[in-house]
Amino acid sequence: MQRFKPVAGFLLTAAMALPGLQAAAATPAEIQNNLETAARAATPGFGGFSADRGQKFFSATHGKDWSCASCHTAAPANHGKHAKTGKDIAPIAPAANPQRFTDAAKAEKWFKRNCNDVLGRVCSAQEKGDVLAYLMSLAK
Repeated sequence: MQRFKPVAGFLLTAAMALPGLQAAAATPAEIQNNLETAARAATPGFGGFSADRGQKFFSATHGKDWSCASCHTAAPANHGKHAKTGKDIAPIAPAANPQRFTDAAKAEKWFKRNCNDVLGRVCSAQEKGDVLAYLMSLAK
């Protein structure tokens, strides 16, 4: 058994180095920090994120029929329901659902998909950061 320990250690180290095999744990604040970096790069006069702007963005329609609230409800600490399929959606507010915004790649995937559904385009880092600021401001 002793001679297999170095090989097992090597294999574990190699597996951890491969993309997609390691956990991409994050916090909502870390994801927001990444969005801030992107927003500063995209907008020289970036003045920070706003929970108020995020709430307005979340609730408004943007040229298409849906808003974020169409599926996630006007109270994102509650369960929602997909407007088209009726599928249950767990609360999106991190205070009500601690699993939300704990994986940066997953958060980006859903922002991309949902922004396309609501806006017909990718959301800017400013828009994502404002929405996340709003969601992080909510209690259970």
